Amino acid sequence: MAEGGTRARAEVRTVEIPGAVLAVSGPVGTGPRDGAQLPPALFVHGLGGSSDNWTELMDELSDLVSGEAVDLPGFGRSAPPADGNLSLSGHVRAVIGYLEASGRGPVHLFGNSLGGAVAVRLAALRPDLVLSLTLISPALPELPPQRTAWPTGLLAVPGVPALMRRMPSNGRSVEDATEGLLRLVYGDVAAVPAERRAAAVAEYRRRTGLPYAMQVMVGSARGIVSAYTERGEQSLWRQAEQVRVPVLLVYGLKDKLVSYRSARRACAAFADARLLVLPESGHVAMMEYPAQVARAARELLTELSAGLAARPEDWSAAPAEPSAGTPAEPPVVPGTAMPAVAETADGGAGSVGA
Repeated sequence: MAEGGTRARAEVRTVEIPGAVLAVSGPVGTGPRDGAQLPPALFVHGLGGSSDNWTELMDELSDLVSGEAVDLPGFGRSAPPADGNLSLSGHVRAVIGYLEASGRGPVHLFGNSLGGAVAVRLAALRPDLVLSLTLISPALPELPPQRTAWPTGLLAVPGVPALMRRMPSNGRSVEDATEGLLRLVYGDVAAVPAERRAAAVAEYRRRTGLPYAMQVMVGSARGIVSAYTERGEQSLWRQAEQVRVPVLLVYGLKDKLVSYRSARRACAAFADARLLVLPESGHVAMMEYPAQVARAARELLTELSAGLAARPEDWSAAPAEPSAGTPAEPPVVPGTAMPAVAETADGGAGSVGA
């Protein structure tokens, strides 16, 4: 069974940045601890998601960080960007705009899927804004995609979204459509609490009533596919190699959108990586297993906090120490099940993430 249940939704406010108005929830933190201000954290959702995806994990970490979750332009309660730019770089600019407007940086940055790709590019381009990365099923390029991820990738193909809009629904209800989405992102859909399922149905109904909903999904899906094809300094893998802050990577063995096999390349790309693999989790581990993800994140943040106390210079500006000889394996988070990251029998590979 998935851990945790639904929590009360955090208070939402809007923040105006250049070219967009973003909805931001939080902070959820309980306030100062031991007389000290909690360090800030920012949570970024995936394609089709919203800040609500982070409620459980933010609650689990509320004694350690002052957390906020942002709705990317066009998603959740945020309006589409004024210039219609829904590319990966467009979303990165929006998050940078919020961090600069709020003055909360540098932050511990959390990202899921599309939000993971946003976090990687942001950390590479603006290391001054990032203390650490926690990436849950990050949408990093891995081709060919898993077969179960093809429908998501097809959103980026010209003409397909229009064809989908013309297709009859065959009496498919909002409940049935929501069930299909839950099956896509959860490892075990039967474990989804009734309250969360009802909230997902309500959100699906609300989103389908927005005139820009499909446009935003299509534009952002195309942005991911475009980012997958970028080479040189704009390559996400090249940018991952430029990240110098500590990174926690979280993958689920039952993820239908981002294969855990891509964890091997991710661990090799980041200079300081830790790996958590959850055997029963799908694409949204922070919603399915918030306590386990929080435990791993807590270990990373505690380690980082101790390091900063001993060496006050900025981690985000410090270069990684070169290693001699054969690179060591990335540390596995203690107390977690971690199967070997190797090819599966069916030869599945990483994919375009949702």
